[in-house]
Amino acid sequence: MKELLLEIFGWLGYLERPMVLLQLGLVIAVVLLTRLAQRRRWLQPLPVLAYAPVGILALVLGCGALAALGQPQELASLLGLQWLGWYGISLLHRPLARWLPPQRLHQLESRLLRPTYLVGAALLLIREVDNLNDIAVIQLGEVLGVSVSFGKLFNALVVTYLVLVGCGPPAAGVAWLAQRSLGLSEGSRKAMELMLRYLVVSLGLVGVAMHLGINSTALIAVAGGLSVGLGFGIKEVFSNFISGIWLLFEGSVRPGEVLMLDGDPCEVRRLGLRATLLWRDRDNAELLIPNQTFFTEAATTYTASDRMRRSQVNIGAAYHHDPAEVISLLEATALEVARVLPQPAPKALLLNYGDSAINYGLRFWIANPMDNVGICSEVNQAIWQAFRDNSIEIPFPQHVEYSMQWPPEQHQTNKLS
Repeated sequence: MKELLLEIFGWLGYLERPMVLLQLGLVIAVVLLTRLAQRRRWLQPLPVLAYAPVGILALVLGCGALAALGQPQELASLLGLQWLGWYGISLLHRPLARWLPPQRLHQLESRLLRPTYLVGAALLLIREVDNLNDIAVIQLGEVLGVSVSFGKLFNALVVTYLVLVGCGPPAAGVAWLAQRSLGLSEGSRKAMELMLRYLVVSLGLVGVAMHLGINSTALIAVAGGLSVGLGFGIKEVFSNFISGIWLLFEGSVRPGEVLMLDGDPCEVRRLGLRATLLWRDRDNAELLIPNQTFFTEAATTYTASDRMRRSQVNIGAAYHHDPAEVISLLEATALEVARVLPQPAPKALLLNYGDSAINYGLRFWIANPMDNVGICSEVNQAIWQAFRDNSIEIPFPQHVEYSMQWPPEQHQTNKLS
């Protein structure tokens, strides 16, 4: 580790050279002026994406001027080429947006394309001031009795990152092909995608350990240490991890299913290693629920076999209306609501006799449990309109109040003596 730090500090010596500082100053000045011109729109007719090529052209002219004066310009040229490559990545956004959804595109750009380009650019800059082969053989220390060099550690970190980030698209593609060929449901496809990702990550981590030269004896020692740690500090984390894998294989909780949580329907968005991400439509909130919760507490699902759900609204009608007519009107009204399923047919029931009205319940089926609140609102509005058109009264609860004076007045009769 000490040798690596000495190499890094040695690079700082290049900053003492005037020509290096001149080239860096030229690049920084052109970049800042380009950003300022883009922010204030100095070149009004040009679109926003055209400012970067103008800045790169200005940098090329500056490098040409340095070359004409017989001064070094290799560093400024390299930085200009890297700026051009970064601009090229931004140009890929529009064509990729035609094939990928916004979330996938953002993940591809922020987690794969841009980090990969930055690492490659950094390696090119290091190669200008040092020998990469000499840096790769620097020994950093020992891990589990295995000598680790900077080159091995760098390769292991790169492979681990690529496996963690890049396993998503291949797993999604294999799961999509399995869905098309085997006729799997959407929830089963998402569950298979997660299991494939975990499998690829596990194989990648084993490959990284083999690349570092860690033998099986060392891995057994690590497993023994983890077993001790499970009993003291990470018991809950390990329990949630095992619970997540079990839920995937069992299929009881899958992405896309709707669960009831504290009386609110929530959709399962993602089943992670530690927690399950739920989406609540009522306030557009995302909830992280530990996986172990689904083993220790009862959960109600509306999508285990299908996504249909029976809903109900309650309404009261005055006593002087015929219950048979009210029931028939309620069932016909429910069928007029677009998002109410015609089969199974809506069913109206007389529930009880209230203080000022006969209470009815209208039961109907909907296709998506997450739309229950909105559909109930539509059904209630349709009932209100139907009752008004058919002169059916919805009585308001009446209360009769009697005023009392306490203590009661005493009437005395005067007697004449």
